[in-house]
Parts: sequence; C-alpha cells; structure tokens
Amino acid sequence: MGRVVITHSTYLEGLIPLLQQLARSPGVDTVTPAVISRVRGRCPGLRLRVSTPIRGGHKLLARRGTSAQEVFVITTASREQLQELVDQLLAD
Repeated sequence: MGRVVITHSTYLEGLIPLLQQLARSPGVDTVTPAVISRVRGRCPGLRLRVSTPIRGGHKLLARRGTSAQEVFVITTASREQLQELVDQLLAD
C-alpha cells in the first residue's frame, strides 16, 4: 500500500480523496501532489490524465475548472495501466 505526501496547503477540490484511493492500488508506492497553476480553458469536474514519464513512475495532470495541478506517482505500472486505473477511480 502506497502513501500520499501532503506538502501543500491547497489542492484541487476532490483531489486528495482520489489520490488516497490511487495510493491503495497495487504497484503504487508514493503519490505527491505538486504545483497548482491557472490554465486557459475550462474543465468541468475533476479530470486526471497521465502526462509524462519520470524516474520510477509517471506525472499526472489534474484539471478542474481553470486550475491544473501536477501529481507525481511512483509506480511499477505502465502508462496505459496507470491511465486505466485513474479512469476506473474517476468512474466510481
């Protein structure tokens, strides 16, 4: 079972419970939410997608409204496996 690293005082609404579920998934070691930024365009609801590979895992991009937040996931899962896992969590 993995862990969620809480390092910031602000997160996208609804992101932390989703990341806690992700951390309980097999093969996921550490989930670290990072920088929040403003983006152009608007995203209704919370969406997560696998962005780029990092050493030992992948970077996710969480979007809600006009904000985006990077999330770093240390995992043994492939990009496709991680995206499927994230999609399942969002569907629940």
